[in-house]
Amino acid sequence: SGYLNLAADAAHNFTDGLALGAAFWGGPARGTLTALSVLLHELPHELGDMAMLLRAGCSKGQAMLLQLLTALAALAGAACSLLAEGSGTGAILGILPFTAGGFIYLGTVSVLPEILRDSGPGQALLQLLALLAGVAMMLLIA
Repeated sequence: SGYLNLAADAAHNFTDGLALGAAFWGGPARGTLTALSVLLHELPHELGDMAMLLRAGCSKGQAMLLQLLTALAALAGAACSLLAEGSGTGAILGILPFTAGGFIYLGTVSVLPEILRDSGPGQALLQLLALLAGVAMMLLIA
């Protein structure tokens, strides 16, 4: 499960990089807001991944190194996004909707069922509101 998580995390970080690169095309304000959004969702995500790697048998040093390697996928995604800027408006107009759709898909297909299954009604409502706040932030950025 640790290696599968690393592969998924690298793909996730790549799309984060795509979103960051594309957001900076829209100006520094949009790019900064996107960077803040990515940072806020990455902090708990990376802590969870670290815990999963530790449970899978990695030492703290190995887990941190593996997390750093998956983070390099974000740099690759940002580079691809920034390089696509010169290839025309089709690439530019397609990257932000693609990454936003991926985030919404993950939230609704994988996270939402977990929230509803493992919590009471009050906790589920708070978590659903947090998910909707995240979607609202993506709408503001777009």
